[in-house]
Amino acid sequence: MQLRSFILFFLIACFAVTAQDLKDDGDKYFYGYAYADAIKAYEKQMQQGEIISNHQLLNLADSYFKTGDYQSAAKIYLDINKRDSIMSDNRFNKMLQSLAKTSEPQRVRAFLKSKSDRMTNELMENATFNFEILEGNTNTGPDFNIVNLNTNSPQTDISPAFYKDKLLFSTSRKSNSKQIYGPSGESYLDIFEANIGQGGVLTNQSSFKRMPKVDYHKATPFYSEGLNSIFYVSSNVDKDGDLAFDSKRKNSLAIGLIDASGSFRYVLKDLSTSFYYPFYDDGSGKLYFAANFDDGYGGTDIYYVFTNEAQVMSEPVNLGPRINTPGNEIAPFIQDNSLYFSSDIFYGLGGMDIYKSNIQPDNSFSIPVNLGPGINSQADDFGMIIRPDDQGEGFKGYFASNRAGGVGNDDIYGFKVAGKPGLKTLVFQGAVVSSKTNLGVADVSVKLLDAERNPIKEVITGPDGAYRLEIPWREQVALEATKPKHSMYFKTFEQSSPDNSLETSNMNIEMSFLNDIVEEKENKTVLKLDNFFFGNGKSSMNPEVAKELIKVIGIIEQFPEIRLRIETHTSSKGRDSSNKRLSQARADAIRSYLLKNGVPKSNIETAIGYGETQIVNNCKNGVYCLDFLHDQNRRSLFVVLNFDELNE
Repeated sequence: MQLRSFILFFLIACFAVTAQDLKDDGDKYFYGYAYADAIKAYEKQMQQGEIISNHQLLNLADSYFKTGDYQSAAKIYLDINKRDSIMSDNRFNKMLQSLAKTSEPQRVRAFLKSKSDRMTNELMENATFNFEILEGNTNTGPDFNIVNLNTNSPQTDISPAFYKDKLLFSTSRKSNSKQIYGPSGESYLDIFEANIGQGGVLTNQSSFKRMPKVDYHKATPFYSEGLNSIFYVSSNVDKDGDLAFDSKRKNSLAIGLIDASGSFRYVLKDLSTSFYYPFYDDGSGKLYFAANFDDGYGGTDIYYVFTNEAQVMSEPVNLGPRINTPGNEIAPFIQDNSLYFSSDIFYGLGGMDIYKSNIQPDNSFSIPVNLGPGINSQADDFGMIIRPDDQGEGFKGYFASNRAGGVGNDDIYGFKVAGKPGLKTLVFQGAVVSSKTNLGVADVSVKLLDAERNPIKEVITGPDGAYRLEIPWREQVALEATKPKHSMYFKTFEQSSPDNSLETSNMNIEMSFLNDIVEEKENKTVLKLDNFFFGNGKSSMNPEVAKELIKVIGIIEQFPEIRLRIETHTSSKGRDSSNKRLSQARADAIRSYLLKNGVPKSNIETAIGYGETQIVNNCKNGVYCLDFLHDQNRRSLFVVLNFDELNE
């Protein structure tokens, strides 16, 4: 990760107390972040025939990566990946980044596909989605008007934060209260404030006096309006104000808070773990941050903790594989139910890119969408903040970048955007469940189709029947679910504008098993229905008959390929010829009702009235029977003619 700022400077300071324990020059240079010198030292070792371990080879690959020699980096990563399992997921991401930066995007896709078994489904879906939009097949959203503020310093300026009508930011500008350390030549990070002038330009920049005086890092502030307090990252120090170290001589970063009275307290502190980029959500009381815990998905991941007035009340909760990846994720910021963050995952445009993910009603996340060229570059772009423009025209905000054309290592840029940033997507998620048991149905094909019913995207349900589909916004789509021997689901969704909300979360689809809707009667496979009767001597429709025919219509909608024969029968009461005509009239009435209510003609192969020719008991002509026995012969059947075909 090429953040030549906050994280890097902090690690350089930590290294100063542990470098003496390293024996090889290559390792000393590498862990001191002198990557060019590390390359020379490692290459010299190999030229002299010295043994170099896989760990050192990976350090060499990382050094090539950091200095922009992606060809050499990729060669080592690929070689070690073939023969050793030592490579972490984070370095696997660097390998794919190296391949992407050497103009081999197709090779990246092929390699990713071959390793899909070690990747999460979410990562594969995220990659496919962002590859598509960044290759120009889909618009990434409204254009950003980027403003180079020309108020940056030659030193590092990063992590902008709104503070009332001002802006806070982190900087390594020289300060009387800050030490300078040799490897960077810059100060420990401090927090400055500035007025926001015309066009977003920063004026009257000065050290932020509300913060307590410390000799080490103060960085990445976030102001909570609800608490009237400022969260920020601070070096861990002891009671004397000196750096505090764990048992392995490691110093880390904590998250502290300054309240309205000026009192300071630590919120998240662990001498062995660093916490980065706090964001506090006033509505939920969640404190978001980045950290590199052992249970993460790669490098730094984004987490949150529940708090009560900023008092931590839970263990850290990882945002999961939809957001976190084998790369590094940092700088969470939530605005209008969208999470903005930065990641150096391989399918981006550069090092760190800024992404947006919508928070769904069930608190899950949509696919993170790269905000595209403009705000993202081939360099590191991170720490975006955003809010509605004061003039009521779109949104404005700030972010940090080390792109070409800046003043210092990292600079702060302003931007304006006419609409909500990022591509709007449609999300369909829920479960396919059995209409009989309400349990999930596995192996169901769930597809999204376009207006011409061409497939856009497909997923296959797992044992729990869950499905999730996400695509760029379209005016009209259809959702289809199919499985052999099961009913089919089909529904069209329309919305007139991408600003309209389409509620598709927790959308369960009921599916019937073919054998559950049929039964065997009279050596025939027929639809399973309740008995229904026309009036004596009548063929006109009545509510009792219509109720069952509505069920038939539903079955045909679910099984559109089903072919039926309508059979109606009478008792032996009355004359044979009259019963024959009556039953045929009833069969015709049933067919007519079905056709008038949308059933295609192809589903009704024939409708036959058998009269009293197929009596099911002994109640024939001349035989006395009770009425309930005669009623057994009064029946209507829907014979499934292609059951064997449907049941294949």
